[in-house]
Amino acid sequence: MSDVAGRDPEVVSRFVERFAAQLVEAGLARMPARVFAALLASDSGALTSAELGERLQVSPAGVSGAVRYLSQVHMLSREREPGSRRERYRVHSDQWYQALTNREAIIKRWEDALREGVASLGAETPAGRRLAETLAFFEFIEKDLAEMMERWQVRRAELFGDR
Repeated sequence: MSDVAGRDPEVVSRFVERFAAQLVEAGLARMPARVFAALLASDSGALTSAELGERLQVSPAGVSGAVRYLSQVHMLSREREPGSRRERYRVHSDQWYQALTNREAIIKRWEDALREGVASLGAETPAGRRLAETLAFFEFIEKDLAEMMERWQVRRAELFGDR
């Protein structure tokens, strides 16, 4: 289970399970959380389904469903192993940036739906006011998120250089 000679597999496993538990507490399903944590904890940042199954002691079906979900929400990417039909699943160093950037498109769709809801339900009804407040919240978040992401790119370059 070790990526690097001398690393204690039990220590890595304990980290994976603790971090996965934090992700589950934040709302991520258990198996995707464990797969994501295992990928983060691997030095390469990329593992095959078989490697994930071995590290997590889970079935290929469990890994398959987890990587499908994580891929759909842009928390990992799939890549082919050269000269093989096997896929590797990878997390990137800018994983959180990419995940939040992809959320911007979702927030815009929610805003559009909320605008329709306010118009349909009436801005002066209790439901319409609730939708309008939700819309205002997302508009506020969207503005600050875009500015924050720009600041992060500058800070990331300061800390880690351009990669």
